[in-house]
Amino acid sequence: MPSIQSLTLTYDALNEQGTFSEGDTISGKVTLALLKQITVDSFFIKATGDANVHWTTKSGDKTHSHSAHKRYFKLKQFLFPEASKDTVLPQGIHVYKFSLKIPQGSVPSSFKGPHGKIVYNLEAKLSRSWRMDQSVEQKILFVSRCYPNLHSLMLPQIGATKKEMGLFSKGQADIEVTIDRMAYAPGETITVLAKINNSSSSEMTPKFRLGKKVIYRANGSTKREECTIIKVVENRIQAHTELEVRCRMKIPLDQTTTIQNCDILSVEYHLKAYLDISFAFNPEVLFPLVVVPLGFAPVPQPGVAAGPYPAGAVGGPSNSDFPPPAVSRHPYPVSPSSGRSGNPGAPMYSAPPPPVYPGNPMVFPCPPSVYPAQPAHVSGGYNNQVPEIPFPYGTPFSSSVIHPPPSAPTFQTPPAAPAIHLPPSLPVIHPPPSLAEFNLPPSYSPFNVSPTAPSYNLGPSAPMMNTDFLGQSDEAPPAYTLLFPSTTTDKSVAK
Repeated sequence: MPSIQSLTLTYDALNEQGTFSEGDTISGKVTLALLKQITVDSFFIKATGDANVHWTTKSGDKTHSHSAHKRYFKLKQFLFPEASKDTVLPQGIHVYKFSLKIPQGSVPSSFKGPHGKIVYNLEAKLSRSWRMDQSVEQKILFVSRCYPNLHSLMLPQIGATKKEMGLFSKGQADIEVTIDRMAYAPGETITVLAKINNSSSSEMTPKFRLGKKVIYRANGSTKREECTIIKVVENRIQAHTELEVRCRMKIPLDQTTTIQNCDILSVEYHLKAYLDISFAFNPEVLFPLVVVPLGFAPVPQPGVAAGPYPAGAVGGPSNSDFPPPAVSRHPYPVSPSSGRSGNPGAPMYSAPPPPVYPGNPMVFPCPPSVYPAQPAHVSGGYNNQVPEIPFPYGTPFSSSVIHPPPSAPTFQTPPAAPAIHLPPSLPVIHPPPSLAEFNLPPSYSPFNVSPTAPSYNLGPSAPMMNTDFLGQSDEAPPAYTLLFPSTTTDKSVAK
């Protein structure tokens, strides 16, 4: 006759969906029903969060296995004191309460795929000597709330591209696509607006596709899985036609959230709008989407700035060659005051103007900046953004500072500042024309020169000004006969 009648585990739900997130506390109770007295070695409950991936590849006759594991947390609570062994439990029903707090940090949401999974388990285990362990396990639905800059994900996305026709057609096709935001929850509807200008001689069909991509990683190898969730095909557009196409796509409720915070597994969503043209490459606009938990996405606030660059064509995993559009779609927008480098306070460069189509000018708002905008009194560009502080001793290029008169109190020249007032051993900056001209002694010092000294108004008839008196060597001057040969010598040479 068995001693244990039942071992059950229940936990308290925190919301209607029964999900848990970072920082939540898992509380509940473990119920043990005994038909007779037993002796217990240990009795505990634990919560774990693990990610695992595994797949195989074949190369010839060999099969290679790829696997990886990542543990996010392990919480354990003993229902009996850990030190006490051989604890005797009498017959009857025993109820034990527990409480486990999930740590803070970036933890991915629950996921299950054909080649990997992210699971969170709650397990109670009872151990006895010379007996099989009794355990009960329940899975926990974990939903990550690690979405930085969530409000920026609620901004509109705009992307545009064009296609120049080639061999079988002439002209070009332009398409501009707008979606209301970047973050959606399962069950919400994506509203797509496409403005198409078919100025070519070919017919084309606008199509919209909501796709999902799962990437598994293990030891440097990757495995990708892509699938189409929704595909919408609109009516054909005739040649030389311009019109707007609206499309609504509802995200199914069974879709998992976006996972970007797991090293070995990631889940991505994207929306592709393209023109199906016969015998030509299809122009497309690709938008990355973020699927967040139900009730987690905030309502977009009217009047919030949207950013100088569109989100559809810049920064996304797209192979399209469309030009940069006009509203930022990146989940981490760059401050308008940060320039191209993204650093606050860097010189601000002019953003390219948004595309303007004939008869339909559009103005796009800017997304909230990660960095605070520059104050009104600070200008961008290459202008000096810091007010200049006047030099305490005047401008360094003024001759009155280099050679200040002793009786100039307005300059307040400190006597111990030789770096500003050059010593008398450096007259090459302002060399005097001649010591004999001013009748100055050899110990001439620039500090003894009056501000009105004529040495600063050098006349053109002073060719000796380029002579460096202090730099002369001790060599003897050239012989006079070398410079001015005598007439006698000239006559002898002539003879």
